[in-house]
Amino acid sequence: MKVLILAGGFGTRISEESHLKPKPMIEIGEMPILWHIMKYYSSYGYNDFIILAGYKQYVIKEFFANYFLHNSDVTFDLSNNQMEVHNNMNEPWKVTIVDTGLNTMTGGRIKRVQKYVGDEPFMLTYGDGVSDVNLSSLVEFHKSHGKTATITTVSLAQQKGVLDIDGNNCIKSFREKENEDGAIINGGFMVFQPSVFDYLSGDKCVLEQEPMHRLAADGQLMSFYHPGFWQCMDTQREKKLLETLWEENRAPWKRWS
Repeated sequence: MKVLILAGGFGTRISEESHLKPKPMIEIGEMPILWHIMKYYSSYGYNDFIILAGYKQYVIKEFFANYFLHNSDVTFDLSNNQMEVHNNMNEPWKVTIVDTGLNTMTGGRIKRVQKYVGDEPFMLTYGDGVSDVNLSSLVEFHKSHGKTATITTVSLAQQKGVLDIDGNNCIKSFREKENEDGAIINGGFMVFQPSVFDYLSGDKCVLEQEPMHRLAADGQLMSFYHPGFWQCMDTQREKKLLETLWEENRAPWKRWS
């Protein structure tokens, strides 16, 4: 199952660093949060990634093009124009990076990579959040209900999509958060059937708006509730929190050695 990661936004709320690089390339423990997300999926055996890039997309491409240089000791023999990589850090990853446009919205970005996904279920998450959600259980739940979409829901009072969930975990409505709302929100870490592409239109399409509304109205949007750790990185304060967890070896999302 392919993993799509939304990595094309401007990251204006953490603009101290995002003016230099895409938000998913902002580092936690000297590695981009995008890398942390990919390592997490990889720990469950998901190694085929499609990065939906846009803003400063060349930074993401250069990171993977020079992955060994970023993560290994290197000897440069300038007299012979040779380079030797020592103790290179291999990953079992296939990474497709797609420039989905500078101003394309989330739904439009997904629609643009349909040809890379093919006619098969896929996973999707945002390139700025980490969690310890059980991905195996998430996929098993998605397969069990036969609906088009499953999103991981978490209990945090943040400005994300608000969900009305019935007793059978079916999402009845999806809308943007209002001040008086409670704390059940969309935490990303989603699974979709390929039929979701029928709900997506052009570059102006915002996944979290009309497509989610229609999926909910059609009874095709399901909730996988995750009571554990989840944290996005919208601000410097949240970045510092994630850095502290990582530096103190308390990062709940670190499942690899």
